[in-house]
Amino acid sequence: MLNAVGQAQNIVLLGGTSEIGLAIVSEFLKKGPAKVTLAAREDSPRIEAAREEITAAGASEVKVVPFDATNFASHQEAVDKAFADGDVDVAIVAFGSLGDQEQLWQDQQAAVASAETNFTAPVSVGVLLGQKFKEQGHGSIVALSSVAGQRVRRSNFVYGAAKAGMDAFYLNLGEALREHGVNVLVVRPGQVRTKMTEGMSEAPLTVNREDVAKATVQAVLDKRGAIFVHPLFEYVSLAFKFIPQAIFRKLPF
Repeated sequence: MLNAVGQAQNIVLLGGTSEIGLAIVSEFLKKGPAKVTLAAREDSPRIEAAREEITAAGASEVKVVPFDATNFASHQEAVDKAFADGDVDVAIVAFGSLGDQEQLWQDQQAAVASAETNFTAPVSVGVLLGQKFKEQGHGSIVALSSVAGQRVRRSNFVYGAAKAGMDAFYLNLGEALREHGVNVLVVRPGQVRTKMTEGMSEAPLTVNREDVAKATVQAVLDKRGAIFVHPLFEYVSLAFKFIPQAIFRKLPF
């Protein structure tokens, strides 16, 4: 359980090499050391760097658990191992893929793979995490969603549609777990400066991963249900909901 200053004892990162996820874990570690479990593919070339980053940030122990987002049958074992050492204070769901947006709507296999990574897999682990947290009666689940899911656009509608579904699932997982003492936070960052967005034109209101981390940790401490990392996105997303599609399709993004 988070103590009075927000220090966690046990943190789990599903998507253990995610730059944003690692930044969030590091931000929690500023409040004091904690045991950290990184759930990632065993063959990931980035897992050792992730372990070193979290150790340098102040983790008291770093454990790596094999996790493949689209191997759904393996999710139960991965989550069980992540909880094997006792109660978890914060679990962060931070995996996903962007992909070539023009390829995705024209390539059936690519579209299915994208949907499985960005929607089906988060739902799969969300159900398992929900049961674990319900049993222990406390803790926070953090789900990294996207502004792209708030009003799905032609420019990235396969990705955006999956994120819209993920966003809705975790919002209502929070409603289901509320009476059991568990909080679920949906984080909508917008574009973030990471390796995944290198080479892309920078969108308005782009943020750094450290901005996401600070906003996320504060929102967990405040027991928020959802946040836009850049505060202006809340108003932009609200306005988008009321723009007719005939006009929306003419907007330059």
